[in-house]
Amino acid sequence: MSDDHTHVQEFFTARAAGWDSTFPDDGPAYAAAVSEMGLGEGDRVLDAGCGTGRALPSLRAAVGSSGTVIGADLTSAMLEVASQAGRGQEGALLLADVTALPLRTESLDAVFAAGLVAHLPEPTANLRELARVVRPGGTLALFHPIGRAALAARQGRQLTPDDLRAEANLGPLLAHSGWHMTSYVDQPGHFLALAVREP
Repeated sequence: MSDDHTHVQEFFTARAAGWDSTFPDDGPAYAAAVSEMGLGEGDRVLDAGCGTGRALPSLRAAVGSSGTVIGADLTSAMLEVASQAGRGQEGALLLADVTALPLRTESLDAVFAAGLVAHLPEPTANLRELARVVRPGGTLALFHPIGRAALAARQGRQLTPDDLRAEANLGPLLAHSGWHMTSYVDQPGHFLALAVREP
């Protein structure tokens, strides 16, 4: 396992138990982001880096009982919290590395990813892996429940020009990874970039 993965696991394992109570007001932002994805009854969707599974209820509601919802995360402690919160009833919880998914090529209609981009060790290759498992024309939603500036302030840092989530950087990154960015919103209350899987 790479140092990047070990660091991510250590970071989130230490915070898993209190994660939901630390950010108790994010639910509506998650629901609003999912509603922007255009999911329909019977769709197959992955929550990549699902953490405690806060998006899973909204994803299940969007795809209905005939749809497929998978929450994949690298950190078992986060999945345990998701299970304890009952979110495993909304979708399958999968302990997996989203940079090497155990899923068939083009087996999904969409991927939702909250706060994931900053934790990807090789963003181009890793976003290409998400593209691999989505059918052409499928959707990617890169989300954060607060905007870039608010997140930087929370973390005690300044926004820099090389921020991967900046529109000028994210568009080309997605284009090199098999995606076409169709929408970009960076507001204090949320960040959401939508992209379509290229043919």
